[in-house]
Amino acid sequence: MKIILRYANTYKKALVIALFLMVVELVIELVQPIIMARIIDDGILQEDLQTVYFYGAILLGISILAFVGGIISSFYASEVSQGVGYDMRRDMFERVQMFSVMKIKQFATSTLLTRLTNDVTQVQGLLFASMRIMLRAPLFIIFGIIMSFTLNVTLGLLLIASVPIILIIMVFLMTKGMKLFRKVQEKMDTVNRVIQENLIAIKLIKAFQRRKFENQRFSDVNQSLKDVNKKALWVMEIVMPIVMLVMNVVLIAIIWLGNVQLEGGNAQAGEVVAVINYATRILASFGVFSFLLMNVSRGRTSAKRIEEILMEDTDDSISGEEKLSIRGDVSFDNVSFRYPEANEQSLANINLDVRAGEKVGIIGETGSGKTTLLHLIPYLYEATSGTIKIDDEDIRKLKNRVRYDITLVPQEGFLFSGTILDNIRWGNEDLAQELVVQAAKEAQLHEFIMGLPNGYDTFVGQRGVNLSGGQKQRLSIARALADNPKILLLDDSTSALDADTEKRVLQAIRERKCTTFLVSQKISSVIDADIILLLENGKTVAKGTHQQLLQESSLYRRIWDSQRREQVDIDG
Repeated sequence: MKIILRYANTYKKALVIALFLMVVELVIELVQPIIMARIIDDGILQEDLQTVYFYGAILLGISILAFVGGIISSFYASEVSQGVGYDMRRDMFERVQMFSVMKIKQFATSTLLTRLTNDVTQVQGLLFASMRIMLRAPLFIIFGIIMSFTLNVTLGLLLIASVPIILIIMVFLMTKGMKLFRKVQEKMDTVNRVIQENLIAIKLIKAFQRRKFENQRFSDVNQSLKDVNKKALWVMEIVMPIVMLVMNVVLIAIIWLGNVQLEGGNAQAGEVVAVINYATRILASFGVFSFLLMNVSRGRTSAKRIEEILMEDTDDSISGEEKLSIRGDVSFDNVSFRYPEANEQSLANINLDVRAGEKVGIIGETGSGKTTLLHLIPYLYEATSGTIKIDDEDIRKLKNRVRYDITLVPQEGFLFSGTILDNIRWGNEDLAQELVVQAAKEAQLHEFIMGLPNGYDTFVGQRGVNLSGGQKQRLSIARALADNPKILLLDDSTSALDADTEKRVLQAIRERKCTTFLVSQKISSVIDADIILLLENGKTVAKGTHQQLLQESSLYRRIWDSQRREQVDIDG
């Protein structure tokens, strides 16, 4: 809960105004039964209309004041709660942006989405309720009992006796409810994960006729969420009937005892009515607690989940240092890497020296560590042991600054909602149009773009759903080239291109004279590389030019012969 107070402190002025006006409402609500008692005792029973009109006018005036104060208080309470929600989402998003790739994998995407949306909404609801109801309700109960006690000691004692019973029940149920609502949020994460997987893989689901299976899978997690949520709500909702039972018994006792005192001349009608009024309003305040407890349980659970993100250590930082400019020399010195929780190393004792402008081809079977090696260069992963240097500088010192002149193109070209122009300029919004066109030409995409009705202003759907795999790859390459990198990392990102198009794209990249690392399944894609690295089970089994490897590596020769035979079969 401390995190909520820390964020709310930013809106101290609005918070103070909202709480002050809430106190005004509370004072008026506490005074109203006293005024009503005066109307009854000094006005109605004495048949003094002047007194009735006088106190009636006061009652009307303070009621209007409470009404206006309530509206203004709600306005400022909304400003605080919405502002805190905005700040939390902003800070969590920035925090996640500074997580390393490895750190992000520790949190499922679905739980990050839930925490950024649903959990923040729960905290906003808790904060708003705190300023409008949560403080007001217990304060009215405390001061209402005190006021009742000052009016009639005997009747006030009945109210005091009921409070501990109700509080014990509420504390017990709130503790149980918090545990259940944490499970609810976890179940919500699971539901979001299933939804996300289905939306992303909808084509695959249709192709494999898995609609029935996925419907059942969603039904199972949805049912689980429903069951836990129902149990949590049942625990919280049972508060109201218990409170009503206890308070109604107390209310009946007050009415009975008040009647006895009236008949005995030990009390005035007005003070009995005032105590009954306080008891009724206290009952209503306790009734609000079932709603408040639900907000507190959910809000505290959500606040803890938000705090987990905000307090998590970051691996990246937003550096105030000047942009790093590199030449493009890269060296690996006995570099090994192992994923957390993995039993074996993904890379073992990799040694490699690359001069600026050279092309490095990385080949090997699936799972041999090709992509992992690529991700070490821009410091997306940190090597478990060994040293990686860029221009003779250890990247552990450079950290995320090393990425200024390094661009990675993944195998699946990820595109953002917007135009083709927006996607090529992504990260370089001020890039001149002629440079955009040049990058598109080098990626062999310009003619395709010009054939579209709106050219470079053609809208690309989320993840490029209206483009083919090859078009997305070429657009991703164009975006990378537009960034004018000194080191270009291509993670099998020409796999969807035909041989002729791939050859022209790679030739255009070659002419840029940037250091290029190309992961590929095909030797033909890396045949002209200055260095070819053959990986097997995370280890270097061969290294050299194409001709050197043909002479020195039997494994490389087998792969080359196999791929040539496959190509002959296809051409034949």
